[in-house]
Amino acid sequence: MDPASAMQGLPQDQQAQLMQAIEQMQVRDSLRMYNSLVERCFRDCVESFRRKDLDSTEEKCVQSCCTKFMKHSARVGIRFGELSSEAETQMQQVMAAQGGGK
Repeated sequence: MDPASAMQGLPQDQQAQLMQAIEQMQVRDSLRMYNSLVERCFRDCVESFRRKDLDSTEEKCVQSCCTKFMKHSARVGIRFGELSSEAETQMQQVMAAQGGGK
């Protein structure tokens, strides 16, 4: 059962509360990912605090780091979606087999 159809049975106020909680979790996860990106790339690329700006080597490193991080995150998201779909299919097959055996 997908989340949208599961929410249909809930009263309107509970649906709104659930949607708000989901949105808050998404914002929190986005901020966590962004903070992780900044911390990792800064730690890996910035070598000194002698200037207020990054030098060209540091800037290229940060750009490369950010690109790798974003590509990795996108790939993880795609793979998670694939695995979730497979798990849902397997669950439906198990439920169909249990229902068919009665």
